Amino acid sequence: MKKVLIANRGEIAVRIIRACRLLNIATVAVYSTADRSALHVQLADQAVCIGPADVQHSYLNQASIIAAAEMTGADAIHPGYGFLSENAEFAQACQDAGIKFIGPGAKVIATMGEKSAARKTMIAAGVPVVPGSGNEFTTLAQGTAAAEQIGYPIMLKASAGGGGKGMRVVDSPEVFGRLFALTQSEAEHAFGDNHMYLEKYLAHPRHIEIQIAADQFGNAIAVGERDCTIQQHHQKVLEEAPAIALDEASRQKMFQISVTAAKAIHYEGVGTLEFLFDGPDHFYFMEMNTRIQVEHPITELTSGLDLVDLQLKIADGKPLAITQADVSRRGFALECRVTARTAGKIKLLHLPGGHGIRVDDALYQGYTVPANYDAMIAKIIAFGPDRQSVIREMQMTIDETVIDGIQTNLDFLMQLLAEKDFQANHTDINWLDQLTETS
Repeated sequence: MKKVLIANRGEIAVRIIRACRLLNIATVAVYSTADRSALHVQLADQAVCIGPADVQHSYLNQASIIAAAEMTGADAIHPGYGFLSENAEFAQACQDAGIKFIGPGAKVIATMGEKSAARKTMIAAGVPVVPGSGNEFTTLAQGTAAAEQIGYPIMLKASAGGGGKGMRVVDSPEVFGRLFALTQSEAEHAFGDNHMYLEKYLAHPRHIEIQIAADQFGNAIAVGERDCTIQQHHQKVLEEAPAIALDEASRQKMFQISVTAAKAIHYEGVGTLEFLFDGPDHFYFMEMNTRIQVEHPITELTSGLDLVDLQLKIADGKPLAITQADVSRRGFALECRVTARTAGKIKLLHLPGGHGIRVDDALYQGYTVPANYDAMIAKIIAFGPDRQSVIREMQMTIDETVIDGIQTNLDFLMQLLAEKDFQANHTDINWLDQLTETS
């Protein structure tokens, strides 16, 4: 693998470019007209404009991205996360063009990206799943029948959904019809797919995910787990590793199950199995993300492994250089997602460094944050010996952070870190929504 095109933007594009440099791999950035002055464009060895600001005509334009790879002689494409990273059609198009897609094959992406098929595949692999509808459906009558069989409350989901979109909790049959119409309409608008799916709703679980890595030779390992319980409207706000609420027996069982599942589907690359954890030995598979995760830095810091480096080496046909016995855990890491609440020019920027602090971003003073894309502009990651010291380190770091010229969520993060229930780790996936509703 000599040259990688990064089919993404922002901090993850910068992260991939840096990983490629360490492996002496040339890089190609693609960008929209709104990102002409973006940092990833400036750092890559080559850059190609692939269209206007609208993502449908740029970062989701498969033909333009593949044409850019062919034009620049890139022999591989790294999709990052979001955009086309879990698009089976794009993975297949790369393969058809003779370009390596850095991730699993199109068939695996398609299977794990469709919730009903993913459930069936995981059940066959011996993975526990939340009771659900089993099959996707498109009509109210089908949904009502499935809901009655499962029992309320239920979670209504878009089958092709993700990122917290196309989801509603339904408490009773009286509101099912109204919420079904709303959620299906949202799903069709966001994903171009109106197929729906039901799961039993668990009231107070934690969101635990297991990071795996697997090569083309049948080797697979669980690198570690993350606690992604702190969410607002199903969107992750901050993440922790390790998940200290997880008992060791459940942790090891989740590792074993995740590795078995990865081998069963012939997975290749890095990926994440997401679970709802409802107490010792009570955990249920939700979905698999067949890509690098936003929160991968906390696993890197607590495992000592470079996950993007792993991705690149696996894609280049190399076997995993480590076994499960080589995987160890050290310290504690916390990641806060910094989001822009307004677009605009950054007039003053100070991102603190220091002991145990890592910042993944694509910002610079004078950069104009566009209004066209995801609001996340940076990730602040703190690492240390234990959770309490890392929280204090994060509070100090956010307090020193300056991003002037736009509005951000930094004040919100400071308030969140100071909450007694958060500090005591007495939370569940509904905690933050309930907190913000009452404040």
